[in-house]
Amino acid sequence: MSEGKKMTSSRRHHLKSLMLQIAASWIEQEKKDIVAAKEAYLSENCPTPDLGGDQAALMELCKKIHAAIDKVDEARYDAEAKVQKSDKEIEDLKLKVVELAGVKKPALKKVRMSADAMLQALLGGKHKVTMDLRANLKQVKKEVKEESNEAGDWRKNIEDKADRKKMFETS
Repeated sequence: MSEGKKMTSSRRHHLKSLMLQIAASWIEQEKKDIVAAKEAYLSENCPTPDLGGDQAALMELCKKIHAAIDKVDEARYDAEAKVQKSDKEIEDLKLKVVELAGVKKPALKKVRMSADAMLQALLGGKHKVTMDLRANLKQVKKEVKEESNEAGDWRKNIEDKADRKKMFETS
């Protein structure tokens, strides 16, 4: 169909219903073919038993059937064991492939983010945390020592130092 013309909804619905009818008829035909193939296989491989004999003949027939069933069950069990073993090997090989390939880490992007924004992203928006460490520091005032260069003042300084020495000795 050309790009300019669109299919009407009734036309589209009609085509869908036709496709579904055709698919349904194909499924029915496939089911009939499967039943016919099954009947042909059974008639070829499993002839109808002769049940007209006496009880001993019927007992012998039952024993043969049971032996055949046992053989089939053994073959089925062996096949199931092989399938389970191969499934386990496949899983082990898949794990080895994953281990050998390793986990590829994506390249990290450089992000410029302040410490406050980083903490807010980690802790969520409800927490208010600031990384302004200077605001939390105490203000310390420096003591200004008065120094005088007078001649008679040096004796006073020596006495002050002697008093300090006594303080350290007594403590």
